[in-house]
Amino acid sequence: MANEAAYRLDEVRANIAKACKPSRRETDDVTLIAVSKTHPAEKITPLLEAGHRVFGENRVQEAQEKWPALREAYPDVELHLIGQLQSNKADEAVALFDCIHGLDRPSLLKALAKAMDKAGKRVPCFIQVNIGEEEQKGGCAIADLPALIEQAKAAEIPILGLMCIPPFDIEPAPFFAYLFKLAADNGLDQLSMGMSGDYETAVMLGSTHVRVGTALFGERRKQGQ
Repeated sequence: MANEAAYRLDEVRANIAKACKPSRRETDDVTLIAVSKTHPAEKITPLLEAGHRVFGENRVQEAQEKWPALREAYPDVELHLIGQLQSNKADEAVALFDCIHGLDRPSLLKALAKAMDKAGKRVPCFIQVNIGEEEQKGGCAIADLPALIEQAKAAEIPILGLMCIPPFDIEPAPFFAYLFKLAADNGLDQLSMGMSGDYETAVMLGSTHVRVGTALFGERRKQGQ
């Protein structure tokens, strides 16, 4: 398992490096977030042993179950929350995560600001944009983005950049390019975009954080398995 994890990690890193070349970007400009959601600690440890330190979870409760023990063994881990966050989980998220990718609405912003004030720390965030304007998907409406950025500034929540999940089964490049433009228009220079199926395209279009699960861990476990 350790050898397979190292091989997968090297392959993804090599693909990122290759995708950086056309725009003359440095590989270090791209943060690889290993998305460990649904995967048990025994599948995460080989990547840790291979030297990787940035991981992503999409549920607060699952992260609470897995990561305290792993972080005790590997205290330099950086943990990102990449899934939608309920406002009533803001305190737990601020306590556990080093970065939050799903800030998408004023009510969550208020909850996070309150939690950060209480904890005496500021957790950097990405604002998730509903880039495909899909009714069923989370994310700030494009038209509401400037106002949410201003509200975050007023609440002293550090905004790193923008995050998106393009519509499924549609060429993602135009959506990545649009997010790049939205970030530039709003004075932001970091972009959380790209997953296992499209992270190379995302890197070529300016992504600074790619969220890769399947390419590193294999297929996710289904609930009940």
